[in-house]
Amino acid sequence: MNNPASKEFDLFITDLNGNLRGKRLPVSSIDKVRREGVKLPRSVVGLDLWGADVLDSGLVFETGDGDGVCWPVSEEPVPIPWAESARSQVLAMMSNADGSPFEVDPRQVLCLVLERFRALGLKPVVAAELEFYLMDGKSETGQRPIPPAMFAGRGSRLTQSGGYAVDVLDGFSQFLADVRRACEIQGIPADTIIAEMGPGQFEINLAHVDNVLTAADHAVLYKRLVKGVARRHGYAATFMAKPYVDQSGNGFHVHFSLLDEKGRNVFDDGSDKGSKFLLRAVAGLMQTMSDSMLFFAPHANSYRRFLSQTHAPTYASWGYDNRTVAIRIPESPNPARRLEHRVAGADANPYLVLASVLAGALYGMEEKLMPNQPISGDAYAESEEGSLLPCSWRAATATLERSDVLQEYLGEQFVRVFLAVKRQEQRKLGMRISDVEYEAYLNLL
Repeated sequence: MNNPASKEFDLFITDLNGNLRGKRLPVSSIDKVRREGVKLPRSVVGLDLWGADVLDSGLVFETGDGDGVCWPVSEEPVPIPWAESARSQVLAMMSNADGSPFEVDPRQVLCLVLERFRALGLKPVVAAELEFYLMDGKSETGQRPIPPAMFAGRGSRLTQSGGYAVDVLDGFSQFLADVRRACEIQGIPADTIIAEMGPGQFEINLAHVDNVLTAADHAVLYKRLVKGVARRHGYAATFMAKPYVDQSGNGFHVHFSLLDEKGRNVFDDGSDKGSKFLLRAVAGLMQTMSDSMLFFAPHANSYRRFLSQTHAPTYASWGYDNRTVAIRIPESPNPARRLEHRVAGADANPYLVLASVLAGALYGMEEKLMPNQPISGDAYAESEEGSLLPCSWRAATATLERSDVLQEYLGEQFVRVFLAVKRQEQRKLGMRISDVEYEAYLNLL
């Protein structure tokens, strides 16, 4: 992948689903963009998954479909090394026309939560682990996942689990090397690369960052990068939660610690158990987990991940160095004491995942909550029935609607618009008759 001088740049925000919405502009306009921003209808943030207006959102006809202003969040455009023609990109955040934050913008929602931490003299540190499937390039045109062949199509097609297999990394070494190179060019801190459990499934860990907004930006840009590099190699890539019904799903795990004004990790008290701040954060996350489920699993397909004994948690549970629970306290040196939140799917919006995780932890600390006893065995067998998560799309929607806590921490308008988007998507899918229904019923009833 070469990187000549760019003549154009893409400026974009994310909508509530994490899809990128924006404009392509000539590089000559960058100074004007820095001074004036770029106008887009505010309703763009609240489009449904397919890009249609959500009339119940309150952002379209009721407001005259007025503009917001998108402001770059970085000084300079960064190159897009996989683009066929020289181009760069700028991530942006939307404000209202009067300059106030547009609090439905997912990045602004995260800003709102982080402001509450700053007021307490606390700084979250996070790292993201995002899984994706690499597929044969024909998957995009056929709209069905096809496992890829190794060695640029000259090797065998993957059909089995590749969990931690080094030969699978070798089989896709050029693609993975180009992903790492593109991450370096764009300033995304890619760390460990793992061949995961499904055929063609990989996880590339992003390093810990003490600026949560930057960490979320990295996750958003990383998802675009992986898909772009895959296409340059003749593959397709997807962060869909469950592209294969009988294979591992794509998760989005969040590692989270918390620093005070002197840079000390307040989750560490010198013990293996962790501090009262850690335990309170765990308790808050346990109490808000069901309320937050629609952010962790925002689509119909998202709920296919949540099956017993699949490493996708189905209960609000926690434990030490236990991968069957929802909140894991990893084995680590005491100064690196942290929690790992394991519920979200890779199809979720990174800004909203981090905002809801941080809001839950902050709620637990502010209310001085304490969790129940940690689970040391199989969480699927040992969790209490009352801790079962809402593992259906409509149940999660109803649970969020009842959440006074998340409306307080994330904003009433944001929650209302997000619910309107999800309900419209549910109505659209509910009007479709599936292939399996025709196969099962048409000629038999």
